[in-house]
Amino acid sequence: MSSINPLSESTYLILLALSKEPLHGYGIIKEIENTSEGKYIIAPGTLYGVLKNLEKQGLIKTIAVEKEHRKKKTYCITEQGKDVLHWEYERYIRMINLSKKIIQRGIENGEKE
Repeated sequence: MSSINPLSESTYLILLALSKEPLHGYGIIKEIENTSEGKYIIAPGTLYGVLKNLEKQGLIKTIAVEKEHRKKKTYCITEQGKDVLHWEYERYIRMINLSKKIIQRGIENGEKE
């Protein structure tokens, strides 16, 4: 999966929210906002653009449409979406570990001067 482009922060958070359970758009926004304690808030315009792209890529799918509620759609992550989310999670871990090494070396080099 090394040919996958890194996900945007919004895309990653939306896939992450859907990895827990199927949700409709507002549910995704609230899941991200609540879990992040308000640090990440995704605007509806951003959300629906990302959802459309994720569906085109086959990373999520619509599993229900409630016509009486302005066509409220419920989305779930696909197996391919889970694979991409896992790949991106591992990439973040690698970046954090690399950052720790570099910062630690900087501290050690600073103490030696």
